Amino acid sequence: MIKMEYYLSLNSPWTYLGSARFINLVKQHNVDVTVKPANFGDVFAQTGGLPLPKRAPQRQAYRMFEMKRWRDELNIPIQLEPVNFPSNEARGVHAVIATKLAGGDALGLSAEIGRSLWEMDLNIGDMAVIEEAGRRAGVDVAAVLEKAPSADELDAMWQANTKEAVDKGVFGAPSYRFEDGEIMWGQDRVHFVAKKLAELAAT
Repeated sequence: MIKMEYYLSLNSPWTYLGSARFINLVKQHNVDVTVKPANFGDVFAQTGGLPLPKRAPQRQAYRMFEMKRWRDELNIPIQLEPVNFPSNEARGVHAVIATKLAGGDALGLSAEIGRSLWEMDLNIGDMAVIEEAGRRAGVDVAAVLEKAPSADELDAMWQANTKEAVDKGVFGAPSYRFEDGEIMWGQDRVHFVAKKLAELAAT
C-alpha cells in the first residue's frame, strides 16, 4: 500500500482548495494517509515564512488574485475574505488528531472543517461547528473526543507534528510527503501528486 503524510492547516484556504482532489486521489489509489495538522505560525517562524498580516502589500494583493483564480478554476464557492478567518483551530486540530487515532476519517473531517470556514464562513473554533462538520464527514466528533487523550496530550501531538514538519523540510500548507521523502507543496501541485501516485501504483 502507498503511504503518505499530509501536513495541513485548518485555517488555510489552499489546504481546503486542494482537499477534494486529494481525497479523490487517495480513494482512487487506496493510499494510507497520515493526516498531520501542524501549527504553521511556528513553521513559518522557523522556515522564513510570514503570517498573512505581516506580508508585504504586494504579496497580500497577489494572494487575493490567486484565490479568485482558483475559486473560478475549481468552481469552489469560497469566501475570499471570511469574517471568521483566522479562527482558533485548536479544537478542530484536536478533533482531527483524535479521529485519526480512533481510525476514523480524519482526512474527510479536515476537509469539512475547511468547508465550514471557507464556504460557510463559520467559526471553526466553535465546537458546534466542528461537530456539524463531523456529521457531514461521518465522524461523531463528541464520541471521538470523549475517548481521546487529554487536551494537553493532543496539544503535544500537534506540537510534535509541527516539529516533525520542519525537521522533514515542510514549510507551507498543504504539503504532501511521500515515503521516499519527496514533498509537494500547495494545492496547485495536486496534479504532480496524481502523477506520482499513478507511477507508484504501477510498480
